[in-house]
Amino acid sequence: MANYYADSSVLVKRHVPESGSVWVKALSAPAMGNVIVTAHLSLIELYSALNRRLRENSINTPDYKNIAADLSVIFSSQYGIIPLIPIVVNDAKGLLERHPLRAYDAIQLASALYARIHLQATGHAGLIFLSADTRLLTAAQDEGFTTDNPNLH
Repeated sequence: MANYYADSSVLVKRHVPESGSVWVKALSAPAMGNVIVTAHLSLIELYSALNRRLRENSINTPDYKNIAADLSVIFSSQYGIIPLIPIVVNDAKGLLERHPLRAYDAIQLASALYARIHLQATGHAGLIFLSADTRLLTAAQDEGFTTDNPNLH
């Protein structure tokens, strides 16, 4: 059992077959007992990714509806959700000054920093940062996270 922070580039792999999907599905299976934490805004990013795939015809409308329904249930019941609160926003601003990140990536990393502090305060082990974005992984490493990229599995 481990604690993971997963951004939307990781979570989408649980719902849409692509590189790393098998690994993400195994890691996030409830029977594994892993804790998966993500930012609340990941839900918007996931819907964006699904709608892009729908527009590009890589998924069809019935598949989209099934995936969206599944995603809604899983997101609210199986992930620890970090809300967009002032401390996360302030940390994101600082991360943008230290790293060449996009705005949503800074919020993802700031959410992971917030989650790590709260997990440590409750006696939980470290938090492994997961992303398929190498720039975000580099910034996470610079912020002291152990990282992993699902595309390598």
